[in-house]
Amino acid sequence: MARPFKSPKATSATRPPKAPPAAPVETGDDEVPSASRSGQRLHKLLALAGFGSRRDMETLIESGRITINGQVAQVGAVVDEHDIVRLDSRILHLPFEAELPQVLLYHKPEGELVSQDDPEGRATVFDKLPRIKQGKWIAIGRLDMNTSGLLIFTNSGELANYFMHPRYEVEREYAVRILGELNPEQMSQLTQGIELEDGPANFESIHASGGEGANKWYQVVIKEGRNREVRRLFEAFHLPVSRLMRVRFGPVALPPRLKRGTMLKLEQKQVVALLEWAGLPVPRKPLKQLSPHDKDRATRVFVPKVRKQRRSLLETANAPATAEQRPARAPTANRRIRQDADLKQASMQNARINTNAKKRSDRGRG
Repeated sequence: MARPFKSPKATSATRPPKAPPAAPVETGDDEVPSASRSGQRLHKLLALAGFGSRRDMETLIESGRITINGQVAQVGAVVDEHDIVRLDSRILHLPFEAELPQVLLYHKPEGELVSQDDPEGRATVFDKLPRIKQGKWIAIGRLDMNTSGLLIFTNSGELANYFMHPRYEVEREYAVRILGELNPEQMSQLTQGIELEDGPANFESIHASGGEGANKWYQVVIKEGRNREVRRLFEAFHLPVSRLMRVRFGPVALPPRLKRGTMLKLEQKQVVALLEWAGLPVPRKPLKQLSPHDKDRATRVFVPKVRKQRRSLLETANAPATAEQRPARAPTANRRIRQDADLKQASMQNARINTNAKKRSDRGRG
């Protein structure tokens, strides 16, 4: 049987010409083509590691102290697991796989400063914080020395930034005791707004909550964290604040079992709920399975111990020790160096002691 006729294949003359290969793009040693580069932003990873907010990390990168594979990093740089990132000369271990941050609640008493370092040497809340393996503790908001109540610490720069940044308008609730009493007109003025030295300010809500004699208590809610703002709003009506305590910050309320001067670590599920509330990514890693005993121990209220707070990695990285910080060496002028003759003399003395002891034991047997 005859086979069906097949049309001849197109010859090479009719084929379309091949496009010339693209010329390679010249890049520096510290640059990687964007098409083949996959990773995460450096400042984001530094913030996730708890070294500070993203804005602070951008400032740190601009200072030139961060290097990637030996090259000075630039703002917006992308890194992956294979890159070596250093702060000065110290290698940083970045969380490419996000881990669940830690959140600590503290019932701050009056008389403590919320500061990393006080030049006058007064007590600060950071003197009591437990040590942390990754990053550093960040105080979410501040309370002045004469204010008590809820203070939140975390090692997540992003979570701290969401709580504190003015554009998110996170509520802060305070219990305020004043010397005097507000009338309805003054309470209405405080919610509508009052002009202060640094601009207008107001309470989101205010209501009376009792009191005895000349002292009256009020519950106020505010969405800003300006310096002494609550006190200044009451002082605008010549009503001094005699006691101020923060009882809530965002969705976190001061637990009744958290007494003054004690700390409490949030459970893993509570931390996940906080990340979801803030719209932050939740780590993919499964939560650690804790036994009832370990869970009770991890979330138990405890009284922190005062200790010498070590400075953060950003403050101590390769910092040269001053003459006052260096331990003084002992003078070497009158020091005697041990020689071989000393060792021989000591060994001969030990041999004589052992021989005499053996003779005495032999006499006792006889």
